[in-house]
Amino acid sequence: MVVHPDAFRSQMKWLKRLGIQGLSLREAMPYVMGVKAGKVVAITFDDSYLNVYENALPVLQEHGFTATNFVVANQIGGGNVWDVPLGVGPAACMSAEQLRHWSSLGHEVGSHTLDHVHLPQLDEAEARRQISQSRSQLEDLLAVEVSSFCFPYGDQKPLDRKLVREAGYSVATTTQRGRARPNDDPFGLPRATVRRNDTWLHFVKKCVSG
Repeated sequence: MVVHPDAFRSQMKWLKRLGIQGLSLREAMPYVMGVKAGKVVAITFDDSYLNVYENALPVLQEHGFTATNFVVANQIGGGNVWDVPLGVGPAACMSAEQLRHWSSLGHEVGSHTLDHVHLPQLDEAEARRQISQSRSQLEDLLAVEVSSFCFPYGDQKPLDRKLVREAGYSVATTTQRGRARPNDDPFGLPRATVRRNDTWLHFVKKCVSG
């Protein structure tokens, strides 16, 4: 969930040493679905924190990797207001200018709803608004297609996957642990969570194990 900048740099170096290319979810999907073959991992960040721009972006550029940043559309230039009531310290989110720069470098911007909501707790109309309007706001801001979605908290039900598909996205991720495979539902992909206490060996196993 959180890693030190030095640990992140070390992890990216390990991918490079192993001949694994770090890609955005958009670029990695042909490999996930079996259309292309190669040693790749999709690198994703949730919530569009400023520290990703400041600490991760230079490392990604250094290694020639791309990544996906899932943005809470109504908190661009804001902060993690959804976490503060839970006692989590405040953290700034990327600004519009920083997101444009991120996108201009070939990295992907995906949607994380308008307000980082628990979608299954909403009625259908509000869930649809959170999913579809976040996409249109990001596309208007960046002048690029937004095709990837991430369910906040990993919370979703069949209706939410249906709404994501109907909103025009191509893929959606959950917090279910696992390796994405060709027979997975593209609107419910699992991911491997990288944590602050992962050793380099643990990290490598997450990237290469079946």
